[in-house]
Amino acid sequence: MTGGDRTGRKTVLVVEDDEDIRDLIVEQLARDNYRLLAAPDIAGLRRICAAEAVDLIVLDLNLPDGDGLALCRELRARDIATPVIMVTARGTAIDRVLGLELGADDYLTKPFEPRELMARVRNLLRRTEGNAAAAKVQRRLVRFGPWRLDLFQRRLIAPDEGLVMLSSAEFRLLSRFIEEPNRVLSREELLPERKATVAYDRSIDLQVSRLRQKLGQIEGGADLILTVRSEGYVLACPVIHE
Repeated sequence: MTGGDRTGRKTVLVVEDDEDIRDLIVEQLARDNYRLLAAPDIAGLRRICAAEAVDLIVLDLNLPDGDGLALCRELRARDIATPVIMVTARGTAIDRVLGLELGADDYLTKPFEPRELMARVRNLLRRTEGNAAAAKVQRRLVRFGPWRLDLFQRRLIAPDEGLVMLSSAEFRLLSRFIEEPNRVLSREELLPERKATVAYDRSIDLQVSRLRQKLGQIEGGADLILTVRSEGYVLACPVIHE
């Protein structure tokens, strides 16, 4: 679903049923010279995606013909990796974590500052481009502690070859730890695209807790990610690329 036009502009699809909010988002993002498409519902999104290549989707959670969470889960189940930023009035930590686990790449709560959305779109597109370039030269497996991580299929491999699937949020978080093992990473460093708000967002702690639970299924895995009080978290083990 990679988009863009002949000038190299990125294509952003805004899916929002409130016309005023939809127009506001489109107007703001147009300032960054993106190619903007818009839809009021899931049916409109499907029509556009069937005919157009899209680089990023700004997706409202509550739509008149369906739930943005279910749509995001469907996209990931079909191996469609187009970045998704959820924009919603639901603001609890559980809602944010659920959205990220079902495949959203970022989460913004209404009401929001338009400039913050612009920054997140910009950062997410930049990060996606960097990941795509790195994937071309990246080895497939990473060994840490008793686990191996399959970087292509986003799953953990136990010593007995048993498989543990990771959510999108868990994979992104673990990948960040693997990039800089044995170094304390602050919440801002773990989620750089949300640097402005993540220091006050405790959902990152819940994400780390859930990742620890999966790693703890194997002896020696429970203590791989350590908490450093007032500083952040650290993956306390060597990392070997295979």
